[in-house]
Amino acid sequence: MSRLLLINRRDFFMINFNGVIQDSGLQLTISNRSFLYGDGVFETLKVINNKILFFEDHYFRLMASMRIVRMEIPMSFTMEYLEEQILKLVEVLTIQDSARVRFTVFRNEGGFYLPTDNSISFVIQATKLESKKYIIHKSKFEVDLYKDFIAPKQLLSTLKTANKITHVMASIFAKENQLDSTLLINENKNVIEAANGNLFMLIGNTLITPPITEGCLNGIMRKQIIALAKQIDSIEVKEAAISPFDLQRADELFITNVIMGIQPITKYRKKEYEVQLANQLLENLNNLI
Repeated sequence: MSRLLLINRRDFFMINFNGVIQDSGLQLTISNRSFLYGDGVFETLKVINNKILFFEDHYFRLMASMRIVRMEIPMSFTMEYLEEQILKLVEVLTIQDSARVRFTVFRNEGGFYLPTDNSISFVIQATKLESKKYIIHKSKFEVDLYKDFIAPKQLLSTLKTANKITHVMASIFAKENQLDSTLLINENKNVIEAANGNLFMLIGNTLITPPITEGCLNGIMRKQIIALAKQIDSIEVKEAAISPFDLQRADELFITNVIMGIQPITKYRKKEYEVQLANQLLENLNNLI
């Protein structure tokens, strides 16, 4: 039997492990492939009033990610089953009014780089969120480029895998340099996303976000914001490469993800930005949910 990693009992909380609500302290073994190799994929979801926002999009992205990394998808993994497992946990934790959920799927232990089989396990974690509505948490938000490591233009870069070391390093860089976040680049030196979400840029009346082919995350909130922006008659929406030079020409920059919604960038180097479109889209987003 695999040895268990020791966890401080004060950090115990309830999780859903393979459909069973239980104490979190006995789950991760030292042979866990997600721990050893980053051999896992995950979804970060938001629950409001016992409803999972944009759940169909999350579900199909998870299924696509599992297929791409050659995981065996159990017959039980229907949309209804996964929704039930998530809502069961937030109900036990009594945070179904507003919660952040992480749904992680990892290949079962066995083998080294080559797994002995492709069967999977899953774990669901949930924590309370203070606000039901999407709000702008920081009125001042400064970023810079992160150039120590790149995010390559490849299919794996578009997935939420358990290997996010580039984003970890970019976040550490931001903290060390008193920044709120950083912007990642690919091998062509194009800006593809932020360390904490997808990137949008407004120049004139054109809203631009990098296409998935540039190596950015295939974000759920990215999809929602594109759809909402297309409903604004005065805005043209494009998916196109963004260079660092373009950032200096932009009128607005903002970051999106499912948990925070929209975070306007107010400063990049010496350039400061407006926030009007970000505020309008945030209001439309709250009306949508």
